[in-house]
Amino acid sequence: MRRAVRFAALLMMATSMPVVAQTSEAWQAPTLTNTRYDEDWSKLADPANHDGRWTERFKYIPLGEKAWLSTGIELRARSESFDHNLWGGADAPDDSYLWLRAMPYADLHVGRLRAFVQPIAAYAVGVAPSAGPIDQSRIDLLQGFGEIDLGPVTVRAGRQMLSLGTERLIGTRYGPNVPLAFDGARADLTLGKARVSLIAVKAVQPGPGNFDDATSDTKALWGAYATLPELDLYYLGYRNRAARFGGIDGRELRHSIGLRSHGVRGPWRWNIEGVAQFGHFAGQRIAAWTIGTEIGRSFATLPLSPDATLRFNIVSGDRKAGDGRLNTFNALFPKGKYFGELSPVGPTNIISLNPRINAALGGGVSASLAAMAYWRASRADGVYDIPGKLIRPAGDASARFIGRQAEMTLAWQVNPEWELSTSLSAFAPGGFIRQTGPTKTIAMLGMESNFRF
Repeated sequence: MRRAVRFAALLMMATSMPVVAQTSEAWQAPTLTNTRYDEDWSKLADPANHDGRWTERFKYIPLGEKAWLSTGIELRARSESFDHNLWGGADAPDDSYLWLRAMPYADLHVGRLRAFVQPIAAYAVGVAPSAGPIDQSRIDLLQGFGEIDLGPVTVRAGRQMLSLGTERLIGTRYGPNVPLAFDGARADLTLGKARVSLIAVKAVQPGPGNFDDATSDTKALWGAYATLPELDLYYLGYRNRAARFGGIDGRELRHSIGLRSHGVRGPWRWNIEGVAQFGHFAGQRIAAWTIGTEIGRSFATLPLSPDATLRFNIVSGDRKAGDGRLNTFNALFPKGKYFGELSPVGPTNIISLNPRINAALGGGVSASLAAMAYWRASRADGVYDIPGKLIRPAGDASARFIGRQAEMTLAWQVNPEWELSTSLSAFAPGGFIRQTGPTKTIAMLGMESNFRF
């Protein structure tokens, strides 16, 4: 990893100018979907739709009149090696570990009824000081639900992953080793081109042993998410009986109202989302917000077909401790690799600028180069990780600048089912980090093999 640190330092210098991004996150799987249950293989009932791919025999298995079964699996091995994690302030700043997971699934359709089951075997090797709930759950049930199709309404109950919009607030946590699931119910109503999803769920808390993942008794989520052409509107309610903000423990009841505009016009695309939050925490009134913007353009006629993206986010932080108001935004259950492969800071009290560029090198190989810069939105609040844990309190620090990051990824789509990828990232600390603790540059090397069908 020492060579990786030197290489990362060179990468940081090379990307100090604006560089710009790919259409999908570097951590996202290359084929199929992350939730798996939203893949529709019913078209294979007609032999005219077969293309001879070996996987077709597993994707549509006829079982009789109006009954069929779809199966598949993911086998992923991912290694991550850190130098100076959390700028040297982590419990194990020089950590190197291996994540292994297998996620087979079976999707049974009988008329209007459906049963979906997806177990998981997730293990971690070498995590220091010990493996946590996102590293290892051993053998357990990741998803298992029943569903009934009532025409314009589909009702589902059981354990399931959720992916809403661009996963700013509700995501699958696909990047880490153990994805996030929920126990509860979901109803989807389709009206013309509009779709409304109603949810009432509780988060699943992974346990350290086999078959011990349990429904959370502290965190609950409910709400409605409406999608229309180029527009999403939603309300999400959230309750946490064991929340912690600003060194205070208490009950959190938070309401989020969001609006997202997205679309494509020729080579251009956009994704702009705003969220307002209100509610109560430990006797304080919640007033928080975020605005996220993403503008991208593809250049299909240029060599290597580059694709550029520029993202800019503002996420509120607490403006004044002890004033009876909590302005710290809560991202609830966001995607696991929020700003890239290396994401030591999360979407709370932050201003971020993230240009990226992606290019197809040919032969199934693609590469991306990215730069990130981060500032505190409020000087009175600190820096948080992705789950929302405070990792650097504000203290007496006056600086806003958290630091800058550079990241390079390389991926090879060996065939439609198998992808190999690697990434190299570096995060150099800024003024705020220098004023509040250890100040070493974080370096991370990631390598992954992902086979899915």
